[in-house]
Amino acid sequence: MTVTDAPATNPTRRSRTIARVAAVQALFQCEQSGDTAETVISQFIRHRRVSSTALFEDGHIPDADLKLFQEIVLGVTRRQDDIDTKLSAVLPEQWPLPRLDPVLRALLRGAVFELIGTDTPDRIIINEYLDVAHGFFSGDEPKMVNGILDTLSRSGKMTATPDS
Repeated sequence: MTVTDAPATNPTRRSRTIARVAAVQALFQCEQSGDTAETVISQFIRHRRVSSTALFEDGHIPDADLKLFQEIVLGVTRRQDDIDTKLSAVLPEQWPLPRLDPVLRALLRGAVFELIGTDTPDRIIINEYLDVAHGFFSGDEPKMVNGILDTLSRSGKMTATPDS
């Protein structure tokens, strides 16, 4: 199944949240394996079942909005330098981007891409990625995600740069 083969129905909020979770996983995989976004997207679509009966615990992505999933993964990898510059500008000096947990880094990159690359309201993006952060982390990371994304949203640093 390819993204263009996916049903054309309006995605539910849950399917968009699941797409964001899967995008964080795919971005992590891209960074760890060195595979291209296209390769990882293909692997996710071919090997992870996308259905209402699929379970995350089994390594699947139930009911994911595949169009959003693909948009985030491709968008982050194409605009990563710009995204990383924006993130680095608000991170504490003692916590540069390379020092962050790789899953946290992937999550933040996905969120920043959506803030600068989509028409979705900032508050929705921040809330969605805060929910995603709670799914991956049980410590202070969700607070950090909220603070970083809120700071970027309020600072006007979300303006996209040309060709980024």
